[in-house]
Amino acid sequence: MYYIPILLTIIANVFYHIFQKSIPDNTNPIASLILTYGTALVGSIIIFIFYPKHNGFSASFKGLNWTSCALGASIILLELGFLLAYRAGWDVSLGAIVSNVAVTLVLVPIGILFFKENISMINLLGIPFCILGLILINK
Repeated sequence: MYYIPILLTIIANVFYHIFQKSIPDNTNPIASLILTYGTALVGSIIIFIFYPKHNGFSASFKGLNWTSCALGASIILLELGFLLAYRAGWDVSLGAIVSNVAVTLVLVPIGILFFKENISMINLLGIPFCILGLILINK
């Protein structure tokens, strides 16, 4: 059960980039986001109906705070960023890896400082390889 959520993110991320790259260049990117999030809203409601609710419908929303709205805003920027990057000529094989490695390099110190996460010596040794990889992949 430990690997299933990560497998789900990998599969979804692959399709995410394939579909992002496949959005026609002549479409309005904001119209695309509206249709994308309309579809996501309908899909989320359907999943919510069948997802186990521990304390009932209204209790499911009581613990929410500003972070859900902030996440929504960051997702819109993420979607728009990738859509515009692919339209600017980034290859699907390179855009995702450059973005993900750069994000990882930013998140390492954030995880350590704000979330008290531990990092091993092996992980620390991997950071220069990530930086080197970013340099090499952009040559």
